[in-house]
Amino acid sequence: MKVAEAVPDFAHAFGFEEFNRMQREALPAILETDHNVVASAPTASGKTALAELAICRTLRDDGTALFIAPLRALTTEKESEWERFEELGYSVYVVTGERDLNPRRAARADILVMTPEKTDSATRKHDSARYSFIEDVDCVVIDEVHLLDSETRGGVLEVTVSRMRRICDPRIVALSATMPNIDDVAAWLDSPDEATFEFGDDYRPVDLHAGVKTYTHGENSFADKYRRLYRAFDLAEPHIRDGGQSLVFVSSRQDAVRAAAKARDELAKRDVPIGARGDYDFHTEAKELGNDSLRKAVLDGVGFHHAGLARDDREAVEEWFKQGKIQLLFSTSTLAWGVNLPARCVVIRDTKHHDPLEGEVDISPLDILQMLGRAGRPGYDDVGYGWVICDHSDQNKYRELLREGKEIESRLAEDLDSHLNAEIAMGTIRDLDDVLSWLQTTFYYRRAQSKPSAYDFEDLRERVRDVLDRLVTRGFVEMDEDLAINATALGRLTSKYYLRLETAARFAGLAERERISADDILEAVAGAADFRDVSARQSEVDAVDSVLTGVSTNLEDGPKKVLAILHASMANSTPGELRSDAWVIRQNALRLLSALREFLDTFANARAANLARRVEARVDHGVSNDAAALTAVDGIGANRAQTLATGGLSSPADVVDAGAKELSRAGLSQGVAERVVKSARKLPDPSVEWGAFPESIARGESEMRDVTVRNSGGGASTGIRVTVNGIEMSEKTCYLTDEVAIPVGVFGAKDDELEFVVEVTFPDLPLLPIRETRTVRVE
Repeated sequence: MKVAEAVPDFAHAFGFEEFNRMQREALPAILETDHNVVASAPTASGKTALAELAICRTLRDDGTALFIAPLRALTTEKESEWERFEELGYSVYVVTGERDLNPRRAARADILVMTPEKTDSATRKHDSARYSFIEDVDCVVIDEVHLLDSETRGGVLEVTVSRMRRICDPRIVALSATMPNIDDVAAWLDSPDEATFEFGDDYRPVDLHAGVKTYTHGENSFADKYRRLYRAFDLAEPHIRDGGQSLVFVSSRQDAVRAAAKARDELAKRDVPIGARGDYDFHTEAKELGNDSLRKAVLDGVGFHHAGLARDDREAVEEWFKQGKIQLLFSTSTLAWGVNLPARCVVIRDTKHHDPLEGEVDISPLDILQMLGRAGRPGYDDVGYGWVICDHSDQNKYRELLREGKEIESRLAEDLDSHLNAEIAMGTIRDLDDVLSWLQTTFYYRRAQSKPSAYDFEDLRERVRDVLDRLVTRGFVEMDEDLAINATALGRLTSKYYLRLETAARFAGLAERERISADDILEAVAGAADFRDVSARQSEVDAVDSVLTGVSTNLEDGPKKVLAILHASMANSTPGELRSDAWVIRQNALRLLSALREFLDTFANARAANLARRVEARVDHGVSNDAAALTAVDGIGANRAQTLATGGLSSPADVVDAGAKELSRAGLSQGVAERVVKSARKLPDPSVEWGAFPESIARGESEMRDVTVRNSGGGASTGIRVTVNGIEMSEKTCYLTDEVAIPVGVFGAKDDELEFVVEVTFPDLPLLPIRETRTVRVE
């Protein structure tokens, strides 16, 4: 069937002219019915076209489509790939981070592209103006729905899809690699038999020969890595000699670069005919690459691919591999889930990888199967070859995986308390009956029906009730005598920041302390449950101890390493031994610091919240305490903030006072200096006016006076605290715009002097508190 015949108005949105057999069979259910659709098919069989057909049907009916992509790196690729829809007059918008979200663009988009995590975030906040666009989605296309079985992300996808169905009841089109229990997914999504498709291996464009190869251990893990690499060379070499291409998956970006460098030397020693150094045009194109290592490798027919490469470099590698100019490509698993780059031979060198948050872990069976699915080039090869290289002890496990596939299990039970708390915090669950109704909407419930003994189905409802009772006992949820359920402030904050319950309890405990220091804040974050699986390798121990010299801590092993990374980040001096994990750990820590700031603002006071905000700014930007406030000014980055602080400017008010002319002398261009000053004026600039405050008072007398806090800058949430001789008299929180009057009692007590201190703090901004004092004599 021609594309132009099936979807005449959208023919230009497809990169081909005719649908294949698999696409033709699924097409009527997608285009001609309103049914939810579930389709599983081998990798590279053309599932993307089914997603595009579902989107075309939605656009034809003037609806909005949401495409849930499995990885963040793939969302931007879809945005680029679907420029074809833009050319037809439809808007495509990738919803990324909170700060970058453009609610107006999202609301006007015809096609939204999001990850499961971002969709989870949007659905949790669907009743806010910022995220209300999610309520208008008419069709949700789930790419790689077998992600439900992911230990880290499966539960998020499951609850998000269930929540979407309650919020706006969209049509669901779920696509997957081959999975044995597609019926469970279809039943969960209410996809009827006529809209459920299980395309077997006979729909693969190229037959797959997959197997397992073992290796002999060396002296250490480093030596083992190279033994596996040489094993990969042995498997790839005959195909390269025969004019084919090989794709080798490794566990990290760094490994991809190192393996490519080693491959160039080894293939030269083996005299393998590879490379295109005689191709002048290719040589010229390679000069445009931004990555030096890649530029040298590609001329020898070897490349590497990972999400850390610049987009232009990634796209060049993909194109040259398609053209056959790169014959041996090393990649991380991102490529398995994204761009369609098949190779005659696929080798999985690493079945384990180092996760900064979990230590050494197995690569998931889903990733293994996804990688192997890249074997075989349609139109070039009759057979694709896929190999898993593993330890002898693991060979049976992988042989069984290749033989029987992987059933999709629910991962909801592993974090059920957090997900249930989130639903209660959103108000979608209001009583015990709602809890049980919600449970029945989950894939967890459906899978338990299918495998009652494995999931202990008979006791399922009781287990969920036990989880609810624990939420009540721990203070996340309130339940009255009529079994009505409501979230507490603790439960709402936990849901808002996607915290584990143990982490939330830890933060709430810190808020109860009378005194909180910056070290206490860093310790609370580093010791959070989110970091409990972090491991400190032997090579990192000395660096950790060096960074924490003089720092008192009870943390050990991985959490201690996290603490060291946070301290080093504040000083912008992360040791080389810690850098490989530092970025991921720091990004997670910043999320936790933001959460802790609001915990302290809610359960402690504005001063503690402001301290957490200043610590967050320092970890984020790597600046001194004096420079932290300047990071709140748009246009002032870390280096500029540190330079200005060294020159004596330490607040937005100082920047305004200095003016654009003075900033130009500090190295800023005139235009930038003017924009920085304009931005600084938008931040608060408070002052304290004592008015008719007395200089003395007679012993035994008392009077009330007003102290005015005036603001000549932009408005902000503000905490105002008044103490006398170190004892708190009053504390007020408000949104400070122009001015606010604070009544202060002056009492002629037994002391000879009364020292009044007014402290103005901004819990949401990294500005230093403003403190003003006034001494009153008692006569």
